[in-house]
Amino acid sequence: MAPVTHKPLLATVLGQRQERPPIWIMRQAGRYLPEYRQTRAQTGGFLELCYTPELAVEVTLQPLRRFDLDAAILFSDILVIPDALGQSVRFATGEGPLLEPLDEKGIDSLDRDRAMSHLAPVFETLRRLRAALPAEKTLIGFCGAPWTVATYMLGGRGSPDQWTARRFALEHPEAFDKLIDILVDTSIDYLAGQFEAGADVVQLFESWALNLDDASFARQVMEPNRRIVEGLRQRVPDAPVIGFPRGAAGNLRRFSEATGVNALGIDFATPIEFVNAHLPPELAVQGNLDPLRLVVGGEAMERQARAIIQGFANRPHIFNLGHGIVPETPIAHVERLVELVKRG
Repeated sequence: MAPVTHKPLLATVLGQRQERPPIWIMRQAGRYLPEYRQTRAQTGGFLELCYTPELAVEVTLQPLRRFDLDAAILFSDILVIPDALGQSVRFATGEGPLLEPLDEKGIDSLDRDRAMSHLAPVFETLRRLRAALPAEKTLIGFCGAPWTVATYMLGGRGSPDQWTARRFALEHPEAFDKLIDILVDTSIDYLAGQFEAGADVVQLFESWALNLDDASFARQVMEPNRRIVEGLRQRVPDAPVIGFPRGAAGNLRRFSEATGVNALGIDFATPIEFVNAHLPPELAVQGNLDPLRLVVGGEAMERQARAIIQGFANRPHIFNLGHGIVPETPIAHVERLVELVKRG
């Protein structure tokens, strides 16, 4: 494989170990930045911000103006897909996303034909980002993986155990499979469109991969992710994909082998020693600092960050958090983390 020296993060995804790990931060554009809060206040709602290219570009670039990060990640949300399919989606302050829960009839009413035209502003955002970013910065696109998105669509909101979706999948397997089919096909279209608009790599956020037994994990997580990667690469040959099955634990290797992702996001609860013992050394990994350590900062945070860098020193590694940055995070702590990763 030819070196991708001008984009260190993309090169790492493609399996090329770097002298020091490139870094980006999940949810790096967000509420911990005062400039984000100011931009957000200009819109009538969160989805409006996602669908307004001028503002979405601004928010995407804000963290790169502050920090020497190696990538920009598209500012959007995993729930633009149910919104594009015609499900009612809104974001309530202090409550997070709220959807009109789907039943079997609701699944039948989802409209795939309108989805890509509805998502056209997202593609325009990516085109503008591609033109604005320095050549060495990787542009990351993303979508939510089908199981994770389905948990919101069926439950109407986030939940600690995804009970509603888990029960629906067992009680109404045919309707559940129909929903997953819709999400797989729409996700393939959406990610292919992101690559066409300028994304270098995409990430599949399987944020709720935990709380499933082995059979359900295989059916509801691994197989839909595999289908997306396979279908995407039929449209975009060799498309680089990062998989992030949060909470997969002992299923990490099964997931990586089944799906064929180029890199695997590691949550902060997964031991480094486990990763190195069970995943092939040529497989790129991403992670995995606890976001709370970044909130607290100090020597404990720095010590853990160094342990992660050292622990993954013999494989392709992208430094990141093990989940998204939280609003309480001090900006000075992010500055120190980036400095530590890039300059020691």
